[in-house]
Amino acid sequence: MIRLKPNHIEDYLMKLHQGQWFSWSDPSNKVYENLIILDDSKTKPTEQECIDGLAQLVADFDARIDLRASAKAKLIAGEALTEDEANVLIGG
Repeated sequence: MIRLKPNHIEDYLMKLHQGQWFSWSDPSNKVYENLIILDDSKTKPTEQECIDGLAQLVADFDARIDLRASAKAKLIAGEALTEDEANVLIGG
């Protein structure tokens, strides 16, 4: 499965809870100020939590890409893979 690099706080929000728990007061302008919570059982994360959460998703994505590249290089060179490298290749 091809995953796109996270690039918007919406990517972070979708990871927080299942279902349609949030929306935007202006769908053409998806900024924090327009974030609305639809599910009363959920709390609105702070803007900083959204910024930090997105930054962590990007860092995790980049680390996974680096790990895949390392695993590929080792396979081509006939070297043994670490468990993490093997898992990233087989989706573990």
